[in-house]
Amino acid sequence: MVEAVQGAGVVVTGAGAGIGAALARRFAAEGARVVVNDLDAAKAAAVAAETGGIALPGDASAIVADARDALGGTVDVYCANAGLGSAGTEAAGEEVWARAWDVNVMAHVRAAEALLPGWLERGAGRFVSTVSAAGLLTMIGAAPYSVTKHGAYAFAEWLSLTYRHRGIKVHAICPQGVRTDMLDAAGSAGDLVLRPTAVEPADVADALFKGIAEDRFLILPHPEAAGFYRARATDPDHWLAGMNRIQRTWEQAR
Repeated sequence: MVEAVQGAGVVVTGAGAGIGAALARRFAAEGARVVVNDLDAAKAAAVAAETGGIALPGDASAIVADARDALGGTVDVYCANAGLGSAGTEAAGEEVWARAWDVNVMAHVRAAEALLPGWLERGAGRFVSTVSAAGLLTMIGAAPYSVTKHGAYAFAEWLSLTYRHRGIKVHAICPQGVRTDMLDAAGSAGDLVLRPTAVEPADVADALFKGIAEDRFLILPHPEAAGFYRARATDPDHWLAGMNRIQRTWEQAR
């Protein structure tokens, strides 16, 4: 058991399935009181019933106040997990880019804006951002997803460096492939890049709890992502050439 979350009031957005459901289950198993949020009310209710949690369906951008009330006045941990796996190139429509930015970045910003005054006043709070390795690296065939996940990572990083001395804990979860509906929706690009090493959602939850116990910001359910991230930083041209080879392989296969 991780003592830091026992009895804590936890919110998990996008928790009707996939990584979010796995996080809700794990927090509940560790003794937390969990609010399960999802746009799909039936899925939220099912996971809440399974975990002994509280279902709170609706848009993740606007649930902090209701979640706080449901938990008796305090949110201790907020998991910004809801996300969109938007595919497309620079030519994806303005609405695709705007929606990806709103869900993958601005929902995190709005949650932090609502949570931080109370957290800073009491000197404690934990913000968990489900980012994706695409936020550290990139993903072929998915410009809106890649760009906005970079934004989500940057925001989590900024929160950590700005508020860690005031008791705020931040974790950025950056998995590669995870066996979820989002991976299925990634199509042939996901099959090529992500599916061969995909893990289960429960593995992502395990990685997060190991990171919480070790007080780490960056959570890598695929440890090899650290090497890719290092290569990107130290030799970007070599890394880009390698990614371009994957792009060409994908184009030829299509």
